[in-house]
Amino acid sequence: MRLSIIAAVIAAILLAGCGKTEKNPETPAAKVDGETVVFQPGSPQLTSLVSEEAIERPAAAASLNGRLVWNEDRTVRIFTPLAGRVDRILVQPGDHVNQGQTLAVISSPDLGQAQADARRAQGEYSLAEQNLARVKELHQHGVAPAKDLNTADAEYARAESEMKRTQARMKLYGGGTQVDQSYALKSPLAGVVVEKNINPGQELRPDQMGPGAPAQFVITDPAYLWVLLDAAEKDLTQLKIGKTVKIRVPAYPDEVFGAKVTAVADFLDPATRTIKVRATLDNPKRLLKSEMFVTATVNDHSAKILQVPSRAVFFQGGSNFVFVDDGNGGYTRRKVETADVYDGNIAITTGLEPGRKVVTDGALLLQQMLQPRRVVK
Repeated sequence: MRLSIIAAVIAAILLAGCGKTEKNPETPAAKVDGETVVFQPGSPQLTSLVSEEAIERPAAAASLNGRLVWNEDRTVRIFTPLAGRVDRILVQPGDHVNQGQTLAVISSPDLGQAQADARRAQGEYSLAEQNLARVKELHQHGVAPAKDLNTADAEYARAESEMKRTQARMKLYGGGTQVDQSYALKSPLAGVVVEKNINPGQELRPDQMGPGAPAQFVITDPAYLWVLLDAAEKDLTQLKIGKTVKIRVPAYPDEVFGAKVTAVADFLDPATRTIKVRATLDNPKRLLKSEMFVTATVNDHSAKILQVPSRAVFFQGGSNFVFVDDGNGGYTRRKVETADVYDGNIAITTGLEPGRKVVTDGALLLQQMLQPRRVVK
């Protein structure tokens, strides 16, 4: 009886052990294929992986700093082309001038020399013209040889070219035929005198007119200004030619002025790591002044930014990566480019499409599973 009971107990234990083994078969290991990790259904690791969808949101308005300058398309800096002494100044800063109006009169010996050259060239041309006509007549009657005719014709051509050269020079300087050494410094366009850098009696010499020297006068139209802005790389997507930006200045905190982007630099300033942007601004009431500091706001409602939770991105070997949830237990590592971080999210510029799910919890586990393969390499 006792032996029968012991045998029955042993049989029961063996049967229970066999039943337990059948209920817990060994789970297949995860498969690593390139940058992808695939888990078999029922793998315990799947419970520690959490994925969230990458979503798009409207790009935040960019705020840029800058300043106002004269519109160079409507501005001229006037230098005298001749050395001399300032005789009279006919305008002052703030005066409105017309195109061709005289700003100052300069007594210039250089102009006197040019005027004298022009008068002399005119006289030599008249004399050569008369001599050529006389020699032609003599040659027709057989009195003057062909050699004299050729000489007279060559002298006439030389005198004519010299006269045209001196006349063109006088036309450039705007001087008359009278030798008075009086050079009129004129404005080539209509506008307002915003800068004057000469005084009566001042001597103007050629060495004072080199690069970097201040202009004698600056004429511009203050109703049109340029806005020079400093933009960061992240703002480039919103700064397109023709885009309208909103300008504010401390002097008028409640006023908003519109400006249109006309140029975006093709390079970054190596010192400040910013990109220069230029915009044009109409200033009909002349409230804004050159060299005012401004703040520009750019808001492109059509621009979108792709974002994922910050914890989904990890840094490895000098690059940023995420794991994309491919479904059915598959996860693929992708290299991405990132931008700003805000409210626990990070912007993705390249490497990921909207709507894809990325691993937010368990990315380091997946990275560790890829690591052994890379060590073997």
